Amino acid sequence: MYNCSNDVLAHHDEKVTLPTKEQDEMRERRDANRKRLKKGLDKQDKPAPLEHRSQGSYAMKTMVQHSQKDYDIDDGVYFDKEDLVGDRGAYLSALDARKMVRDALNDGPFNNAPECRRNCVRVYYNAGYHVDVPVYRRITTEGFIKNHHYELASSEWKRSDARDVTKWFSDENRDQSPDTTNGRQLRRVVRQIKKFARSRPSWSGQILSGFGITKLVTECYKPDAAREDRALHDTMQAMRNRLNGSLVVGHPVTPGETITKGNDDATARFLRERLSEALVDLAPLFESDCTRAKALKCWDKVFKTDFFSLRESKKTQDASPGARGFLSAGLAIDEGKQAAEAVRKEGGGRYG
Repeated sequence: MYNCSNDVLAHHDEKVTLPTKEQDEMRERRDANRKRLKKGLDKQDKPAPLEHRSQGSYAMKTMVQHSQKDYDIDDGVYFDKEDLVGDRGAYLSALDARKMVRDALNDGPFNNAPECRRNCVRVYYNAGYHVDVPVYRRITTEGFIKNHHYELASSEWKRSDARDVTKWFSDENRDQSPDTTNGRQLRRVVRQIKKFARSRPSWSGQILSGFGITKLVTECYKPDAAREDRALHDTMQAMRNRLNGSLVVGHPVTPGETITKGNDDATARFLRERLSEALVDLAPLFESDCTRAKALKCWDKVFKTDFFSLRESKKTQDASPGARGFLSAGLAIDEGKQAAEAVRKEGGGRYG
């Protein structure tokens, strides 16, 4: 397979992972939202939250750049069940709890007022950002020791805690990645495949969710400490093969629950088809006469960009025999050193 490892790493660092400026802007909006909620709850004489916890792709650090800055931050708010009671002493319904949070957040300056959604309260910002605020209640059971579990205000109160998902992914990333730099390789591969899934506006709404992609990557990930491009290609191939066997994607922490719908989920099928096309686009990389220019065009086609080909006009390793690797009898044989740079240390950033 022609070696474009450094190019794939550069694509991740420059075009996929969020720049520090955008990370800072989102963190500022998240923190401002928390202050707005506290102020609104105090003003309406409503109970104070136990805590706030970021969750979803923001907490897992798998968000990717979007040309329209269509970013969503999930920031859960947690209350004690005993505090969530109405005027007559009955516990608040899931809908009433979401309405309480929505009303507290609606302080007036928004062009679009915060709204109750099925699993959260959504706050819109003009820059394209929105903050989703899932509402949880903590339930305490008495015994020899006190135990707690959490329920999400969905269509009804439903046992759930997204912090479990964050921990699940953190553990998978730590345990499966062959490196410890730049967010670790599994996380980088998740970001790249999520970027691929968002590379065409026409795919929006048709392709599997970022959460579903993240789960599939953890199932199918093919680590390669020396070759970022091969890890990405082989993981995409393994995902396509996995979806050929089943379009069902299970929830990582909730037994019996699935991310997909039914045995023939349309979004999972769409992802499988697009992965198959991408693998065809990358097939020339395995030809013995593949050139650097041809290889870079293959990656351009996959991500619908000119980023890779533009690197050809810069100072490249095209003249170096060490840049070229071929597949022979199922093994990659490098003519020079295997990889000039196994893993970059720049990029990645922090989201907390």
